[in-house]
Amino acid sequence: MSGKEPSKANLASPPSVGYGLWKVPNADAAAMSHEALRVGYRHLDCASDYGNEAEVGQGVEMALHDGLCRREELWITSKLWNTCHRREHVRLACERSLRDLRVDYLDSYLIHFPIALEFVPFETRYPAGWIFDDKAERPSMKAARVPIAETWAAMEDLIKAGIVRHIGVANFGVSLLRDLLNVATIPPAILQVELHPYLTQDKLLRFCRDSNIAVTAFSPLGAPSYESLGMAAPDENAMAEPVVIESAQRHRKSPAQVLLRWGVQRGTSVIPKTSKLERLVENLDIFDFELSAAEMESIAALNRNRRFNDPGVFCELAFGTFFPIYE
Repeated sequence: MSGKEPSKANLASPPSVGYGLWKVPNADAAAMSHEALRVGYRHLDCASDYGNEAEVGQGVEMALHDGLCRREELWITSKLWNTCHRREHVRLACERSLRDLRVDYLDSYLIHFPIALEFVPFETRYPAGWIFDDKAERPSMKAARVPIAETWAAMEDLIKAGIVRHIGVANFGVSLLRDLLNVATIPPAILQVELHPYLTQDKLLRFCRDSNIAVTAFSPLGAPSYESLGMAAPDENAMAEPVVIESAQRHRKSPAQVLLRWGVQRGTSVIPKTSKLERLVENLDIFDFELSAAEMESIAALNRNRRFNDPGVFCELAFGTFFPIYE
């Protein structure tokens, strides 16, 4: 088994390991995206809300110019933000991401959250963020009455227009997926959700397999991305678990590589984020070993149903609005 991901004859689903651009500083995003493509990544996970798509686009353009890859070898994901759920805003948002990313089409475009908020004109604020009026005495979110079916019909139009290859959703549970499948002409191809050993979501993963929906795991390492935001405690780090450390020692890999390998062996894509060049290479180097069935089970047994990225918690704390979606 080589240390490089086996190439795919056609990209019907995202490559197994991608580079996640959430929280990558704007000043670093162009160089890091270019470097990711140089060392072998072919899957870039972006979103308008990350605020760095223009810089990522610079990195992609440089990589293509330098001959590091061809556009058809790449899988570029972006996401529709909450303020653009109305039908008339969906293509507008997609075209802005296309322009910023400097590409003619997206390989996948996902509804970022099952949360519809009132539209904020791009000239007023872009990305819009969560708050409707940031100058209000008490800034808060402003919900919009937009059914998922309306948004999805507009997403399907992007496929018909040829500017998106696959459409999907993020942060959806089984009930919402069932409802969406009942109304969709083009079914969702991809679901992106938080998945790691503390949040295994086995039933959701099984449902997606049965429904032919590819799953991408964000935050595949769990807590590290959330500690600096005050959304995770230092003792909630799955990489410090004895079973993970023992597997890492057994395979002569790092704990992070073990967790990423665990995610890939579950049949999901993983999109770790890093701003460190050495981590880029390490996170991609997980295809020269395999976890045993016992190791897979012992890591899965760490499940606590611990969700770090929960709008039902952070929206009230950060944006003055109680907005649960998973309960």
